[in-house]
Amino acid sequence: MCLTIAGRHDTLRQVTITRRTLLGAAAVAGGTMIPTQARAAPRRAVRAPMLRPGDRVRVIAPGSAPDARLERGIEILTGFGLVVELGDHVRDKFGYLAGTDEARLADLNAAFSDPGVRGVFAARGGYGTQRIIDRLDLTAVRRDPRVFVGFSDLTSLSGRLWRGARLISFYGPMVNWTDARTGPAEIAALRAAIMTTGPVVLTRDPAEPSAAVEVPGTATGTLLGGNLTILQTGYGTRDFPELDGAILLFEDVDEAPYSYDRMLTQLRRAGALSRIKGIAIGQFTNAPVTAGQWTAAQAVQDRVGDLGVPVLGGLRVGHGNGQLTVPLGSRAVLDTTAGTLTVAPGVTARR
Repeated sequence: MCLTIAGRHDTLRQVTITRRTLLGAAAVAGGTMIPTQARAAPRRAVRAPMLRPGDRVRVIAPGSAPDARLERGIEILTGFGLVVELGDHVRDKFGYLAGTDEARLADLNAAFSDPGVRGVFAARGGYGTQRIIDRLDLTAVRRDPRVFVGFSDLTSLSGRLWRGARLISFYGPMVNWTDARTGPAEIAALRAAIMTTGPVVLTRDPAEPSAAVEVPGTATGTLLGGNLTILQTGYGTRDFPELDGAILLFEDVDEAPYSYDRMLTQLRRAGALSRIKGIAIGQFTNAPVTAGQWTAAQAVQDRVGDLGVPVLGGLRVGHGNGQLTVPLGSRAVLDTTAGTLTVAPGVTARR
């Protein structure tokens, strides 16, 4: 999962530093106090009100900085009838980050505390959200829930919103938009997920490499997860979602088969997968294939095939072409015979 200065889900590869290296360094950096929150998270899932034309939405960059493609994403959101604002530090740069930790944190908390902002959209992934996530103002989140959309590095924010406020979020495209990867169908899927109260139905795509992973059956549970690397490096922190009774969703990019093996093995050894109800697998983007060795799908099949739960691969969720939007925290039904993952709405209706 190589990080580029342009952002983790881009195709540029000229920078040799990896996000795994950065995540490892963050994990061993000591001395940071994690502030306590005054109030416990609610027990039931919280759905933000759906967005509607005229709503103000805020674009923030908790990880890496966006580039010129941000304008296309703003154009799309504006086309939904939304009033798009940028966080004060979205275009800042600090090394490989979109500004200093304090600047990015300020934008994050401002977006979730401004009473006029009804939705928050990540500009880009890359790396950096884990550096600031423990200082998210959960009191503000609980007081006034709003829509959040992001994926990849933003897995940690979705996890913290769930753990700390039981807020359903959306794992979907970020504002730094590429039409060649996410076209009209994906734009429509994003709009439907955040601006209507219909269920989200994902169907297995046999062309996806992960479609080869399957354990027959049906399962019902809360859909939780995101990017596998962020999940694995976040285990033991307060943004790792409790997976008891959950359907685990995961995807990744630029990872070798042995890396999928290693991450899933670590989660198995830690007991994180011992009480899940099922597994939904998104895209294995840019996973290398080496003659005579396991593919990513074969490695994953080996690691999840004996867990005793249904597994459905081939879902267009993640870093690949045709990325769809799905709520995290909603109840879901996984059916391998039908090849579908049906997820309850992530927003509530507004009068």
